[in-house]
Amino acid sequence: MRLMRILMALLLASLFAAPALGAPVCAAREEAAPALSRLQDAMEKGRFVAYQPTELKVWDGNPLQASEVSIREDLKALRPWFDSLVTYGAHSGAELVPGIAKELGYRAVVIGIWNPDDDLEVRNALRAWENNPEIVVGVSLGNEMVFGRRGSWDDYARVVGKFRDRAPGLPLTVTEPFSIFLDDPDARPVLAKIDFLAANIHPVFEPWFKDAPPFNWADFVVKAGARLSDEAFCGPILVKETGVPTAPEEEGFTPEKQRAFYEEISKQLPPSRKLAFAWFSAFDAPWRAYDETPVGGTHPEEAHWGLFKETREPKPVMESVPKL
Repeated sequence: MRLMRILMALLLASLFAAPALGAPVCAAREEAAPALSRLQDAMEKGRFVAYQPTELKVWDGNPLQASEVSIREDLKALRPWFDSLVTYGAHSGAELVPGIAKELGYRAVVIGIWNPDDDLEVRNALRAWENNPEIVVGVSLGNEMVFGRRGSWDDYARVVGKFRDRAPGLPLTVTEPFSIFLDDPDARPVLAKIDFLAANIHPVFEPWFKDAPPFNWADFVVKAGARLSDEAFCGPILVKETGVPTAPEEEGFTPEKQRAFYEEISKQLPPSRKLAFAWFSAFDAPWRAYDETPVGGTHPEEAHWGLFKETREPKPVMESVPKL
């Protein structure tokens, strides 16, 4: 075990020794300051979870509508442990999440917009903010658009500017894997325009994951978050995705490993106004095993990221999560 820790330390030192792109950048806008402060309050004092409605499934690019009744049952199941949400879209029923969350006593919602060029989805998000300004604390435009080859940094810059013109008081972010923010110089003009950063940091996709102990999984996330803060972005950073799926076991994923990861990261990364993580994700999504991804091949693990099963039954990890 000691040898493993030494080897892991050397690997991580090598991984994080890449040259910095320069001083961190970010926007500092007075208009967005009140909502951004509420976001930071939720980062420090609340508990975020990444959420997509259990009824909202996507088959061959066609989303199925999620009902208000089902969304309410989802959020009731989550509420004992979570008071803040990050969503992925404002369509197919997901635009109802902020209003239902407010009714159930949630603290904060970051609304995701899957396609920032879809004017209907943008209008849905704006309406949700206008109707629930005290709970909507930000908007995430797109999700891994550059990594997924669905857009470019120029596209991000354009949609950030366009959305800001319509909602100057609403904090904005974009989401990519952390390494892209660190290594791609084309990211910097966009980082200089957003109010907070939403980054995905997944130790399970690193080649050393299977042989490393939980300490190193969490340490990887902490070190990546620190580099983002030191070298890329000077504002609040929310780790939007990190975690361990619970299957398939032959790939090294089990409920026990999921629980061990969250127990460890909860110790190593206490929430603050500067850096916090969202638990990923709320519910299993079996359809995701067949969803298109930027990385070729089959990805059965995509169906099993949930802290809860698709039936809303808590997994073993939740036994070690204190209720709020």
